Amino acid sequence: MTTLVFTHTPASIALGVAFVAVIAGLALMAWRRSGYRRSTGLLEALRVLIALAIAVTFNQPEWREVFKPENKPTLVVLSDVSHSMETNDVIDPGQPGAEFKSRAELAKPLTETAAWRQIAERMEVVVEPFSSTQQPAEEGSDLNAALSQAAEKHPRLSAVVLLSDGDWNSGEPPVQAATRLRMRGVPVFAVPLGSETRLPDVALSSFDVPTFAIAGKPLRVPFTVESSLPRDESVVVEMKSSTGEVITKSVVIPAMGRLQDVITWKPEKPGEMKVTLSVPQTGGERFLENNSIEAPLSIRKEQLRVLVIESYPRWEYRYLRNALERDPGVAVSCLLLQPDLGKPGAGKGYLAAMPKEDELAKYDVVFLGDVGTDKGQLTVEQCVALQKLVRDQAAGLVFMPGLRGFESSLQGTALADLIPVVWDDAQPRGWGTSAPGKFALTEAGTRSLLTKLDDTDEASARVWQTLPGFQWYAPAVRAKAGTEILATHGTETNRFGRVPLIVTKTYGSGKILFMGTDGAWRWRRGVEDKYHYRFWGQVVRWMAYQRNMSQGEKMRLFYSPDRPSAGAVLTLNANVTSLTGEPLHDGVVIAQITAPSGKTASVRLPAAGEDAWGLFTGVFTPVEPGEHHVRLTCADAGSSLDAVVSVQGTSREKRGQPAKFDVLREIAQLTRGRMMESADPAAVIAAIASLPPQDLQERRVQIWAHPLWAGLMVVLLGVFWVGRKAAGSF
Repeated sequence: MTTLVFTHTPASIALGVAFVAVIAGLALMAWRRSGYRRSTGLLEALRVLIALAIAVTFNQPEWREVFKPENKPTLVVLSDVSHSMETNDVIDPGQPGAEFKSRAELAKPLTETAAWRQIAERMEVVVEPFSSTQQPAEEGSDLNAALSQAAEKHPRLSAVVLLSDGDWNSGEPPVQAATRLRMRGVPVFAVPLGSETRLPDVALSSFDVPTFAIAGKPLRVPFTVESSLPRDESVVVEMKSSTGEVITKSVVIPAMGRLQDVITWKPEKPGEMKVTLSVPQTGGERFLENNSIEAPLSIRKEQLRVLVIESYPRWEYRYLRNALERDPGVAVSCLLLQPDLGKPGAGKGYLAAMPKEDELAKYDVVFLGDVGTDKGQLTVEQCVALQKLVRDQAAGLVFMPGLRGFESSLQGTALADLIPVVWDDAQPRGWGTSAPGKFALTEAGTRSLLTKLDDTDEASARVWQTLPGFQWYAPAVRAKAGTEILATHGTETNRFGRVPLIVTKTYGSGKILFMGTDGAWRWRRGVEDKYHYRFWGQVVRWMAYQRNMSQGEKMRLFYSPDRPSAGAVLTLNANVTSLTGEPLHDGVVIAQITAPSGKTASVRLPAAGEDAWGLFTGVFTPVEPGEHHVRLTCADAGSSLDAVVSVQGTSREKRGQPAKFDVLREIAQLTRGRMMESADPAAVIAAIASLPPQDLQERRVQIWAHPLWAGLMVVLLGVFWVGRKAAGSF
């Protein structure tokens, strides 16, 4: 149906009538003055016609055509296919004893075309699955992208049915797309799937297996168990290796809480294996997929090389040397300088002089005792070599000052930046006390593996409280920025707080430890080597761990973090030795990385700096979880190295988690849709069927603003002007 309509107001009508009346009156007067000439009458009639057209234009005339659209409106059914939809937490109210259904099973009837046959007569029904842009896509849920794409792909979008558990974890907030849909008048009918209450569940949330372990040495692996059970549960956690060894530990999992514990294992034989930690089905839990975690582990038979540098054979040095020599996993060398004698100590395991740079690079950890740069001790060049060993070769350096205060002379050397504490220049020889001092662990020290002297954090803290005290401590005023304080003096303070005694930091690719007393040897009292050997053994392995991740004849690979995750930046570091046996300064190191899917990537590792001591570094971002095979090659060294980097999966989609109906409810409210009470197909279809029928479409042609109308006005004015010229009227 086509009609001519005007968009007018009383004022526009009155103005138009008055304008035409005035022009008509003037035209009549002009015709009368001409003696009613025929040509003048025609011109004045044209003048009135133009005035009439102008008056009509004031009232905005337009043709309106109302018709039924040829295409049907579109109904889009969005079905969530992310991994969280595989959660089995749907109970049939009519059969409470039946097996739980998955959320995906509940959504399936509404994704079949036959279910929408009744609606298809008046709407075009399109069923579209969605998840995310993650790799793989099912590892995330992006509600915003799904709603936005539906609006973009379907111009005649009339309504959206959203089948989801509401667990969005990727992309922008879904309220943004919901707001745009409301502006278009498109309602969203949200169909909730799943249960808002978490199922009874026990989940292993972490299993921190190191990259490698040493055969014959105890391996302590931390793990975390989370519970949603309403009461405490006593279970037996089992760790099983692929070689058949089984280790068990009885634990009590707190109700609705988290348990952090450690399982200890002493592997005997070297080799590559996988270890699996598992928790049995507990307390009626139904979701068992998160009850076990598997991780790769390399067991090695090797010795860590340790260098101990000391000025005089004090008690701390003697007992430390004995502890390291009796450790089967450590090969210890000692440099006892003895400045007063003019020659270093000699004997089994003693060095005659400070190692040269190429020999020094072979040491994993260096203990620097009460040594400085005074006569007969270290030179400035040797301090630079130690700095490069830590910075570029990922070695560890332990500062162990003594009451002679020789370490205070290191402040003007390359080692000054490595010392993790600020030295008291007014008291370089430290402080002695008649009453024994005690260590006080900080919060970081309570959690640290370095200070773990018993199996649990609480038991370890009690051990530290009962350790024999010390009667001298170093002149450390405070810890420097970027360090971590593990223990302080139990009673002594200064203007900065408690005096720091055990402090750690990283420097370049290596690690630093500051031990601010010389009384650790006293820990043997009454317990022999139980705590003394354990502490220093943990220190050596902690400092050498990263350096020994993967090692060949002329190349070494280590990376950070040591437990990389998919999607996070992984820093690759390589130490390369030249053909002559010295650290390589210039060269090209290439890392060829093969992902579990077979995809390969090539990363160039440039030298870390102009004075880098054989260190080459680069970054890589793994996308896939699993074992990545890395092949390092360097033509300048004439060598290559094969290694495996295990990347942990960081799945955003966690099965077994409660559904988030509040997200769906907000989307429905914003779009003026409806939050369905259940996923019953009949109820959902009835809600869609109750939508008002599609509106008739309207097509408008605005005559007053049309170019043809403007052209007609110009033509009429032109004819009028020409006519007046021809008639001799000016």
